[in-house]
Amino acid sequence: MKYVYIALIVVFAGIVLLFKVQNLTSVTVSLFAASVTLPLSVLVLSIYVLGMLTGGMVLALLRALIHRASADR
Repeated sequence: MKYVYIALIVVFAGIVLLFKVQNLTSVTVSLFAASVTLPLSVLVLSIYVLGMLTGGMVLALLRALIHRASADR
């Protein structure tokens, strides 16, 4: 089973690398007065990581609230 996980990680890393190489076009992102120009692949991967972080924080908050509510009973 250990080798299956390693193989999956290698395949996933290869797909990410292929995505990065194929999406080198620069895009400009503007928010209020600030603007940033960066490769499309960096933008997509950054948004993915931010989504993972915020999703993890929401799950941690919900777990804490459920734990606190069940401890009060």
